[in-house]
Amino acid sequence: MKSLKLFLFVAAAVALTVACKNNSDNAARESLASTQTTTPAPTTQTPAATPAETVPVGPLTAISFPVTEFDFGEIQEGDKITHEFAFKNTGKEPLVISKAQGSCGCTVPDWPREPIPVGGEGIIKVQYDSRGKGKTVAEGGRAENKRVTITANTDPANTYLYIKGKVFKPDAPAS
Repeated sequence: MKSLKLFLFVAAAVALTVACKNNSDNAARESLASTQTTTPAPTTQTPAATPAETVPVGPLTAISFPVTEFDFGEIQEGDKITHEFAFKNTGKEPLVISKAQGSCGCTVPDWPREPIPVGGEGIIKVQYDSRGKGKTVAEGGRAENKRVTITANTDPANTYLYIKGKVFKPDAPAS
């Protein structure tokens, strides 16, 4: 859609420049500048995906996770927690996971890069690093709730997994 709008804008600019050829150069420049500063009417269409939001193309399928949330409980700051989320391709086409992304740098997913056949199963491994995330016992610890976004050839394109728990700073050494 953006390509069509850009093409129409360029075509209009070229037509305007050719039409104004008989007028003075200043009149043509003023006319072209005025068309460039006008704002197009808002549309109700969804904007195209940005490169960071790449959505797979092709036939759609379905993904099913028996569990989409993992509570790691209470841990000490600096601990690394790893959890494996099992899934199954419950659709009628091969499942292609194009991206898995954590909500921050402390949450790192690892996912199968090859297509999962119909009825096939797989694992998405998520590692959470609690370094720098804790609060003292007196502060009640720090509740952590992280999300992993799975982008695949499914409808909807994004599926969400969650890990949560509480992170405590180690006790200060006695003086």
